Amino acid sequence: MTHHIAKTFVFIMISASCNVAGFAADKIPVFVSIVPQAYFVEQIGKELVDVRTMVEPGASPHTYEPKPGQMVALSEARLYFAIGVMFEKAWLDKIAATNPEMKVVHTDEGIVKIPMAVHHHHDEEEAHEVHERDADPDGHGILDPHIWLSPPLVKVQAQAILNALLEIDPDHRDVYEANFNALIAEITALDLDLRHIFKGQNGLRFMVFHPAWGYFAQAYGIQQVPIEVEGKNPKPYQLKEVIEHARENGIEVIFVQPQFSTKSAKVVASEIGGQVVFADPLAGDWLGNLREVGKKFKAALR
Repeated sequence: MTHHIAKTFVFIMISASCNVAGFAADKIPVFVSIVPQAYFVEQIGKELVDVRTMVEPGASPHTYEPKPGQMVALSEARLYFAIGVMFEKAWLDKIAATNPEMKVVHTDEGIVKIPMAVHHHHDEEEAHEVHERDADPDGHGILDPHIWLSPPLVKVQAQAILNALLEIDPDHRDVYEANFNALIAEITALDLDLRHIFKGQNGLRFMVFHPAWGYFAQAYGIQQVPIEVEGKNPKPYQLKEVIEHARENGIEVIFVQPQFSTKSAKVVASEIGGQVVFADPLAGDWLGNLREVGKKFKAALR
């Protein structure tokens, strides 16, 4: 009798876990690569979509490996929104192969990407070589994937999301288009606010540990200066160069993100009398996050 109860309990637990893993029956099952994309899809699809994120919160899009449960769930998805982050290079073909019926949408299509910013050495030739290597999408470096941090570029991504939803669910065109227009209005308002904050600040430099803010900087005429060197903490002599560079250029703001160590940033801030500002490029509340980043810049620029 006890043995029978135990087996029944195990069956119930397995069934429950399977239900948790499944998509909502009355919604369009969608996968995205990173958390901010889920925000865009949910704003346009609202209650009509069930969105899952491949790179889970706290994980790095550079090195992420999908979990077996995610690969299973992909078999139910109708759409996968790619964005060009590093892990897709290794996994996107495998992801697509798990479900030939699933449409893969490249939301970065048509966006001209820029090289990742690199740590500038006093040896200009060496810095140039690293820069050129990063500009090669098929070489050891990579073009900057962080296109979701530029409000103007998010409008391009939102259009790709809208088009894909309209293609597979034309019956709800009016809903999707109304939601899309509302999102675009919010992005436009955010963009105008940020342009106002950075008006007259053309060429302003701010420091980051990991150079995720290149497109944000490009949109508003400012420049990010990375602390990390080829993805690693700088060596003492390199850190000294960073501090000298910050002093020479009047840098007072250093952005750090939860996915990386803040040790080097705090050392630089202490030496230049600047402030460390936390800004997460992978935050779930995309709009609120960039508004907060704008406020932090505004406070620092007074």
